[in-house]
Amino acid sequence: MSSEATPTLTQRLRAPFEGPNTIGNSRRFWAAFAIGAALLAIYPILFGAYAAGTASVFLVYALLGASLAFIWGFCGILSFGQVAFFGIAGYTFGIVSINLTSYTGATLGIVAGIGVATLSAALLGYFMFYGGVRDVYVTIITLVVALVLHTFLGQTAGSEWAIGEAALGGFNGMVGVPDLAIGIGETGIEFGGAMHYYLTLVVLILTVLGLRALVNSQFGYAMVATREDEARTEMFGYDTTFIQFVTFTIGGAIAGASGVLFVTWGNYIDPSEFAITAAAMPVIWASIGGRESILGTMAAAIAIQWIQLQLTGEWALVIVGSLLIVVILAMPDGIAPRIGDVPDAIRQYRQPAETPAAAEEVSD
Repeated sequence: MSSEATPTLTQRLRAPFEGPNTIGNSRRFWAAFAIGAALLAIYPILFGAYAAGTASVFLVYALLGASLAFIWGFCGILSFGQVAFFGIAGYTFGIVSINLTSYTGATLGIVAGIGVATLSAALLGYFMFYGGVRDVYVTIITLVVALVLHTFLGQTAGSEWAIGEAALGGFNGMVGVPDLAIGIGETGIEFGGAMHYYLTLVVLILTVLGLRALVNSQFGYAMVATREDEARTEMFGYDTTFIQFVTFTIGGAIAGASGVLFVTWGNYIDPSEFAITAAAMPVIWASIGGRESILGTMAAAIAIQWIQLQLTGEWALVIVGSLLIVVILAMPDGIAPRIGDVPDAIRQYRQPAETPAAAEEVSD
């Protein structure tokens, strides 16, 4: 009589974050994940607080990329509007925190920034999905929303375009945004420099784990089924419109969180965050890294933004564009899904070729 082996503590800890909808469900993957997180954690120690403060923005962009990978890779919603929710959250935080100059103001700014971005995504998603908008039309509408915000905020340079003490500033941008802080009144904690880096890293790791758990849940299975065949999924009794609506709203909330982290990193935001180039970048990150891999998209976001920082001007766009073309032609699913095939390919290469048996059976 046999019985199933009792799962180890490590297996029980990994179980909620593993499943058929995510790439990387092995000990090798989690070891690499832990090493990567550790290297990011010691980055400020190795290179100093200033370097960590500068690197925070790369982690912020990785979080923005995760918001698109979640809705596009797992539910099939290609959106150019993640920067819209990103910017809305940033401007909202700036307005609240500039007018309420205390830790309370900064705390309320975080809540308001993410809340307004989430509500904006929910409203847009409601009218799109419950209005029967699907496929490429969702892509077009989300891009138009970002461009409308870019055009509108670009003409807010006059003194009349101020909300209390917060001047929108037009293309000059909103200046004087305080650092990220949590507290009440004059008592609280500020997150600047290396502290901002560490907070962003924690948010990033929690987001990865949370999204992995979600896409491997029953709701995640319904998301993937909707992506693969919406009509057939509806025949099985699932409300695919609601699934798309909730997925899009969650993606907007994550983009909003990245917007709050961004505006508190540079203490500044301007309409260029809604421009067509900015709107296209998350799509490029997900296409290169792998839209069905949250970590792959994050890694691509960090790498590509680093390249753009090193190569200012048009050369950065030329190199990124060339890389995008090569990846799409050679690896349509992105780089991350192919990385998992490397160990198997190496193992198959090293395995000796089978040879026919040299001996024959001899009978008396």
